[in-house]
Amino acid sequence: MLQTKPVRVLIPSGALGLNYDPVALQRGLDAGPDIIAIDGGSTDSGPAYLGRGVSKYSRSSTRLEWKGLMEAREAAGVPLVIGTAGTCGTDSTVDWMLEITREIADELGQSPRIAVLRSSQDPAMITRKLNAGEISPLPHAPRIDAGTIDSCTNIVALAGAEQIAAALETGADIVIAGRTTDTAIIAALPLMRKCHAGAAWHGAKIGECGALCASNPQSGVILVDFDSDGFTVTPLADGAHATPHTVSAHMLYENSNPFILYEPGGHLDVTGARYDALDERRVRVTGSEWMPSDTYTVKLEGARLAGYQTVMMALLRDAHYVENAERWAEDILAKCRAKVMDRMGLGAYDFRIELRLIGQSASFGALENRVATPVEIGVLGIVTAETPELSNEIGKMLNPYLLHHPLTQEEEVPTFAFPFSPAEVDRGAIYSFCLNHVMRIDDPMEAFTLEVLDHGDA
Repeated sequence: MLQTKPVRVLIPSGALGLNYDPVALQRGLDAGPDIIAIDGGSTDSGPAYLGRGVSKYSRSSTRLEWKGLMEAREAAGVPLVIGTAGTCGTDSTVDWMLEITREIADELGQSPRIAVLRSSQDPAMITRKLNAGEISPLPHAPRIDAGTIDSCTNIVALAGAEQIAAALETGADIVIAGRTTDTAIIAALPLMRKCHAGAAWHGAKIGECGALCASNPQSGVILVDFDSDGFTVTPLADGAHATPHTVSAHMLYENSNPFILYEPGGHLDVTGARYDALDERRVRVTGSEWMPSDTYTVKLEGARLAGYQTVMMALLRDAHYVENAERWAEDILAKCRAKVMDRMGLGAYDFRIELRLIGQSASFGALENRVATPVEIGVLGIVTAETPELSNEIGKMLNPYLLHHPLTQEEEVPTFAFPFSPAEVDRGAIYSFCLNHVMRIDDPMEAFTLEVLDHGDA
């Protein structure tokens, strides 16, 4: 029989490091939550963080906000859970988050039980799974082989609600989880307590980014109440209101299908969901369905080294060059590429030079359909090569073109502006995503490890 007593989840923010409203957080604590759950980040800012195994957010911001949540947890006497610790969820960022947690615990005189859920994967195990036919590509994923897997600097599997539940069942005060789905940390406790499964997953999806589902999306803190029939969303900051529109629209966020959401062990179907305004602040949702799958799969994310980059910037303000920037850039690219191949003995596929015209078409390139005449254009030069020495050498060949290249041989030699010196900036190693696949596992914990630490014990 489904439980009728609601499970109250307090979500301070869409991600640790983005800030949260302390007044709204206190309102949430006063409401008596059963758990505090917050995401640590994601792959939104590209593959470098996963490739390097480091956090996107600053340590000082993370520490300050986490300290506030550890104090809130102690006051409320409920578990505190973070998923995708360190914005990429590798073992290295889990350890980074654990170190911060221990520092704060010592500072506050706390002795929490800490469950550490790790999501990093052994390439040898992934290769075995691939050879056994237990790894399948998601739509538009690249073809992979053992060489692809070996080339990854980090591979993580996305944990679901089952793995978070295993961590909570240890009696942990704090759960530090590696890479998880954004919804897992919110859905886990309602599912453990037999709330409506469709509501648990749907409410978790709506609440994953905090107040992004409300009229004041930057305000942060929300409560989601789960029960036997549905869930209720309550934003807690001043001026924040949830409406049927703001809540239902969040199913479109980072989701290709506004009615279906795939998770480990099944999928959520909100085709029949009903969104009702309880008052000017709260929205009640019913009618969501959870559809279990026959097999249990987890998504894999992997990143690998893609080369080294040198970047440069030049500014065009002369109207003649601003108007003809695209033709000017194409001529530079042709001439510089030819010079690199001739003088360095490189093939056409051994390096890449890009010139992006900021203010004209830097975002969409040839797909740009909005035409205007800017006052100035920033020219971003990007050189990619196999080694940092090569990328920097090619950057030095590109330098004089960006500084002095005329549109035609008959024109006087122009001089453009470099905003910094030296003009060549070494970006170092760059990374690319190479895994967007799902892996079948027989036991939800097969691809994960769980460790329990009692901080403060001798």
